[in-house]
Amino acid sequence: MGRAFEFRKARKMKRWGNMSRVFTRLGREIEMAVKAGGPDPTTNSKLRLLIQTSKNENMPKDNVERAIKRAVEKDTADYKEVVYEGYALHGIAVVIETATDNPTRTVANVRSYFNKYGGSLGTTGMCDFLFDRQCNFTLMPKEGVDMEDLELELIDYGVEDCFLEDDEIHIYAEFSNFGPIQKYLEENGFEIKSFKFDRIPHELKTLTPDEQKEVEKLLDKMDDDDDVVNVFHNMNQEEEA
Repeated sequence: MGRAFEFRKARKMKRWGNMSRVFTRLGREIEMAVKAGGPDPTTNSKLRLLIQTSKNENMPKDNVERAIKRAVEKDTADYKEVVYEGYALHGIAVVIETATDNPTRTVANVRSYFNKYGGSLGTTGMCDFLFDRQCNFTLMPKEGVDMEDLELELIDYGVEDCFLEDDEIHIYAEFSNFGPIQKYLEENGFEIKSFKFDRIPHELKTLTPDEQKEVEKLLDKMDDDDDVVNVFHNMNQEEEA
């Protein structure tokens, strides 16, 4: 198991314990996928994966159907992906991914969180270079598949890590290899339970317990914002794993 898995395992996202917030964010991602690639999951690969992920998160089917319907209606909100970067206290780099229909509102909120908790909102590219963008898939085990053979096969598709844990197959790769890997998995009959995009820090910065608590106040505030989809940082949180 590689660096990406260990980082994700150590990262605790408070928002995933709040089902209504999970559904809201998945709904926005579904709307954006529909507007980008159409409402038919058979021809829209991103939508297909989001629907499967929503099932894995126990999101009601009606919620998914409403999100798709909203996306095809002309007068509904147009959500966009906007990324913000900055520094928290003690030099911790923070990258915030949002899905918003009002960037003016969102940037004002994000800036206020930084200001309130001793950080500063920066400019595009200020922190992004400190992270590697990666994708990951969680699959159901497939009968008759040998993990060593699968890993060797997937190396040709840029997969960096592939292993079985808790009766699930986990795959990690660079962000740019997402499409080819998805195509391979679907063409070879694998059931994709969910997928995620991550930003893995090149190096983690260790703080004292008190310093860590100060930074976590900012991270928790970001997580509580409905416009925020993901918050990535380079603070070492191994003790929380």
